[in-house]
Amino acid sequence: MSLAVISPVRIGRLSIGALGVLALALGTLQSVVEPALPQLQRELGVSPAEGALIGNTLLITGAVVTPVAGKLGDRYGGKRVLVWLMAVVSAGGLLAGLAPSLPVLLLGQTLQGVMVGALPLSFILVRKHLPARASQVAIGVVMALFTGGGMVGTLIAGPLSEGLSWHWMFALPTIAIIAMTCVVAWLLPHDPPVRSDSRIDWPGVVLLSGTLLVFMVGFVRVTGDGLPLLAVGALVVVVAALASGWVAVERRAAAPMVDLRMLAKPAMWHSCVLTLVITASFGMVAFLLPQMLAAPADGYGFGASTTDIGLFLLPGAIAGAVSDSVGGVAARRFGLRAVLVGGAVVLAATTLALASLHDAAWQLVLAKSLTAIAAGVGTTALLTRTATAVETRDTGIATGLLVVTRVIGVALGAQVGGAILDAGADPSTGLPTEAAFATGFATAGLVAALALLVVRITKKGTQT
Repeated sequence: MSLAVISPVRIGRLSIGALGVLALALGTLQSVVEPALPQLQRELGVSPAEGALIGNTLLITGAVVTPVAGKLGDRYGGKRVLVWLMAVVSAGGLLAGLAPSLPVLLLGQTLQGVMVGALPLSFILVRKHLPARASQVAIGVVMALFTGGGMVGTLIAGPLSEGLSWHWMFALPTIAIIAMTCVVAWLLPHDPPVRSDSRIDWPGVVLLSGTLLVFMVGFVRVTGDGLPLLAVGALVVVVAALASGWVAVERRAAAPMVDLRMLAKPAMWHSCVLTLVITASFGMVAFLLPQMLAAPADGYGFGASTTDIGLFLLPGAIAGAVSDSVGGVAARRFGLRAVLVGGAVVLAATTLALASLHDAAWQLVLAKSLTAIAAGVGTTALLTRTATAVETRDTGIATGLLVVTRVIGVALGAQVGGAILDAGADPSTGLPTEAAFATGFATAGLVAALALLVVRITKKGTQT
């Protein structure tokens, strides 16, 4: 049936509404781990670095699946692939909700990670059903609702994990995702594929997933177990070999998982580098704050429960949702360069201040809000600029690259934060010392300051 028969405005509104509510449910499922991570570490008997790996399992899968999802959506239709991915997410959520042990929980988290691929698929549908200018606002709205789902997840994680069990904080959002997937399948119009003559680059998928997994697991082992120098060198060689193999495969593939030629364009690599730096700094802060809130109150910590941690993190979730919705608008009004510089300054100043100012809970709450605003505005401005700067047929690939970078940055930052806490643990208690947290916050500040240098180097690319 021709789209001309149906009102384009009505299709656009219904499509964005359905995608937005689904994004809200996905954001809820993704965010429940953050406030409950200290509780999971206690109940499962794992270190902070291992706890960071629990949260990063989902992110690693997302980083691998996202570019594949975008390409599948470009070639076979965004709606069809979106429904397929939601079926995998639902299976993962139910598996985590029924998990009897850590390995099963990690498997469930791995399956849930394909939810990250829903974002570029949503952008494909937005670009196909809305004009370019309206799509900028719509992309911001979808991103805001995905982030806003973090508010719901942050609030329900504590009551569910403490009142029932941590299994329920995975099960309930999954039920909502199943219901909304049915609505999306019924409501959204079918979008014709852009191209369907290329094969999926499965070798690239395997090599990238192997690179990320070996790096993350190896990072935990190196920082937690104190591996000998020879073993560390072997891990570095393996990661380098996998990464080099992935690049070689992508350069030769007829239909690469990641189009390295597109990545070589100044607008793309500028955006990817800046996104990686900003999100790495924010990922460290997002991991360290709940750990400090949960630390015993007889020292530097606050002895907060999972519910209390969720309440402390709620203002930051709200700030992140607002910042994601205005990132594209702010870039159009003030210019991309001004938005990036302002965000980097706020992020660096806040995290550096945290190294010495963390005696009161309100300081941590304010810091989470400021860093969420700074990171959200900057990365969304980069995302919307990229989404509208490429051809419509390449929207899924281009935005997928940035979403992958965003996910890797957060995962890397969290893993570094966990490693710093492990390295600075008190030998007598096994708990991180206050100096370890100060080191973590200072490191996050220095990483954020690096964004200013990147903006300076890429001045020409960030003028528009």
